[in-house]
Amino acid sequence: MGCAISGLAAKSEFAERGREDAAAHLSEEQIQMIKDSWKVIRDDIAKVGIIMFVRLFETHPECKDVFFLFRDVEDLERLRTNRELRAHGLRVMSFIEKSVARLDQLERLEALAVELGKSHYHYNAPPKYYSYVGAEFICAVQPILKERWTAELEEAWKTMFQYVTSLMKQGYQEESARQRHLTMSPKDRPDKKTTAL
Repeated sequence: MGCAISGLAAKSEFAERGREDAAAHLSEEQIQMIKDSWKVIRDDIAKVGIIMFVRLFETHPECKDVFFLFRDVEDLERLRTNRELRAHGLRVMSFIEKSVARLDQLERLEALAVELGKSHYHYNAPPKYYSYVGAEFICAVQPILKERWTAELEEAWKTMFQYVTSLMKQGYQEESARQRHLTMSPKDRPDKKTTAL
């Protein structure tokens, strides 16, 4: 139930289960558990966002390469007061809040996450990093939720993050394919119709 297990989940559980499998396993009870816990987490979203990213850079320093503003920052303690990191943490927390609100409306959640994945293509943020954020979020919220944190709640959050990250990966791959298609010369495009004049 601790952070060590959550960190392992980024490599195993998050990566192995398929999107449909995750959606099918998110029960009404799990959705309610996530929503109830979010009400507590929401009071500390700025704090959670910062903790999440500082931990991300501690556990996966290679992730800093994606964030050009933080790439050269060696002193992770300085990041705790960094305005840009705080702003990015709040954007991520806002996305998590929107995801939680859409757990009852999977089509809307899918559209949101796929679009975020497409935008991450343009930020040069590859999908291999997405699941790390979920694992670090879980570690960051455990102390806030205290005795409310259970193995069942952890599993619910892991399932939600696995679902969302798989949708983001889909969006990233769609945008990557679209960009490759756009950079091909017109004669090399597979959709080019050969018509005789």
